[in-house]
Amino acid sequence: MKTVSPAATIRARHMLAALLALVVSSAAFGAASRKNVLFLFSDDLRVELGCYGTPGIRTPNIDTLAARSVRFERAYAQYPLCNPSRSSLLTGRYPTVTGVLDNRQWWGHDHPDWKSLPRFFKDHGYASLRTGKIFHGGIDDTDAWTEGGEKRDFTGPRRDNAPGQVPGNSDRIVVLEGDGEEHGDYRVATRAIDYLTRYKGGKQPFFLACGFSKPHSPPTAPKKMFDLYDPAKVPLPRDFAPRPTVPAGFPKFSVPARNSDLFIGRDASEEEARLVKRAYWASVSFMDAQVGRVLTALDRLGLRENTVIVFWGDHGYHLGEKGKWSKHYSLLEVGTRVPLLISAPGVAGNSQPCPRIVETLDLYPTLADLCGLPVPAGLNGVSLAPLLRHPNANWDRPAYSVTVIQDKLGRAVRTDKWRYAEWDESREGAVLFDCAKDPDELTNLAADPKFAATVKEMRGLLARLPGRTR
Repeated sequence: MKTVSPAATIRARHMLAALLALVVSSAAFGAASRKNVLFLFSDDLRVELGCYGTPGIRTPNIDTLAARSVRFERAYAQYPLCNPSRSSLLTGRYPTVTGVLDNRQWWGHDHPDWKSLPRFFKDHGYASLRTGKIFHGGIDDTDAWTEGGEKRDFTGPRRDNAPGQVPGNSDRIVVLEGDGEEHGDYRVATRAIDYLTRYKGGKQPFFLACGFSKPHSPPTAPKKMFDLYDPAKVPLPRDFAPRPTVPAGFPKFSVPARNSDLFIGRDASEEEARLVKRAYWASVSFMDAQVGRVLTALDRLGLRENTVIVFWGDHGYHLGEKGKWSKHYSLLEVGTRVPLLISAPGVAGNSQPCPRIVETLDLYPTLADLCGLPVPAGLNGVSLAPLLRHPNANWDRPAYSVTVIQDKLGRAVRTDKWRYAEWDESREGAVLFDCAKDPDELTNLAADPKFAATVKEMRGLLARLPGRTR
């Protein structure tokens, strides 16, 4: 047996130590050089912002972000309700696949092997940080967060104590004192700023999810935000109606009795409707101010150039269109279209609009792609990185949205030109709109024989929607 000298042993140990130090140093460098993620959520935000061309509304901070982002003109949520919508985004899967079709279910009960978006980043070495509403109503993926998770028990299939929509909230208007310092959204921004300050050193990249509750009902803002708007000048939608109605050709079962969750129990004169919409706009401006506080801190700390920023609005929202308020059950454009901004370091498309049809669930693979991480298998969405580089690139993917009305599954598909919806695969009560010629969706073409081929084509697209169809 060959004898190893003490000197050789010492040299070997030194070499091993140097090699380990190099590996650790390389890993640390790799972690430090990874892009951070700042994901800004707004609750119940329809596509009504200055950067989207809404005259009169004041959203200077989001507009400034949009000037440095790709602004997606036609992004769609997968469900017009918070928990199903967020579950799709945070798992990268359709509601028909997650099985989450209301505000009281937790996707992890039936799919314990799935990794949510924040858990995915945490498992890849990120500090996963939460402030505010990211999941829904006390539902949280506890193990997904390095900091900020809610320690709750989600062993059951449903969260029967999770809050749903409170009808009375939609009729309340809340005026805050000062800058709204005592409101939850102000504190959410303060906590986000604390996270940014503590993680600015770059030793560990961060995934920071920052969820604002406004403009979700009740509309809430400081008085100075209300003072920005003259109610008499707040515009009403072209298809405003003073009470819930069933437009010609629409499925009657999609409109339950008044005072149900669908319309949050409001009849509204034009004057009353302007006051409510003014309060909604004031809430949007309040939320915008909190976004501004976070982005100011990001810039002050020198983090902007290595941070992917996403701003997203949850799902659409009715403010009197067709006599409807809130978002419940709406498969119309105003109920499913959302604002979406993505600002990524070094992306050629920044500051440009993107006209392509995209979906909320595309954000999971997009963020993984932008941060150089392997995109998990099994996701239903695709990376939007090609559109970030070339916003007008060829793109031929439709967007799907679903809802449940009186135990009937409604499914909608949106293409470049058309919106089609049907319930439980029945032609009865189907709607077809030519979105290019009829952006307010006033004329239902589904029963017109001239559009039979289009209906057949759209039904074929709906057949591709994975998961539960009945």
